Amino acid sequence: MLFRQLFDQESSTFTYLIAEPFQRLAILVDPVLEQVNRDLKLLQELNLTLHSCLETHVHCDHVTGAARLRAVTDCQVIVPAGAEVFGADRFIEDGEMIILGNTWLEAMATPGHTDSHMAYQVESDRVLTGDALFIRGCGRTDFQGGNPGVLYDSVTQRLFTLPEEVLVYPGHDYGGQTTSTIGEEKRANPRFVGYEREKFITLMNGLGLAKPKKILEALPANTFCGIAA
Repeated sequence: MLFRQLFDQESSTFTYLIAEPFQRLAILVDPVLEQVNRDLKLLQELNLTLHSCLETHVHCDHVTGAARLRAVTDCQVIVPAGAEVFGADRFIEDGEMIILGNTWLEAMATPGHTDSHMAYQVESDRVLTGDALFIRGCGRTDFQGGNPGVLYDSVTQRLFTLPEEVLVYPGHDYGGQTTSTIGEEKRANPRFVGYEREKFITLMNGLGLAKPKKILEALPANTFCGIAA
């Protein structure tokens, strides 16, 4: 398997490139519109054909590059089941798999940050956690159908039940960290260590965060796979 972690500085978003090395087929997870040229260049350099763009959720802090990448490469756009998105080629359900040769991803429903959110286990050794679980943090829960109790259950009952050595690759990072493990986050993530469910709900409801700068642009566009309405 070929695996790359790519970063968009403006939105602090990680995009992931996963490819099957023999058939040369690739998936881009959470592409960013402003980085489409970067991603196309990398695909060309690595002699890869883009099979699909895969979203963890409907983003509010950046516009997805999925529609533009589909227009150039004829790839599929895949979004989580239940997401209010128009124009997607496939809605992926909890437990469904994407298989490219010997490389596979499995969708794990992890709602709470938004009402339709997927993490993706990549083979047996890593998981793309989207905005459900960050390195020493987690996604906010105050809009887009977010629910702190549901997020707590998603993290503690789904992600934290994976083997402790599984590598964690988050959807964002705001402190210069790129990866962690399930075991590390269970022991050291300050949003969860020492917090029972009700205490976590109180914490998340009291954060008082400002809305993302691009929310008025990103949400309408991402409802159409990254095409402005």
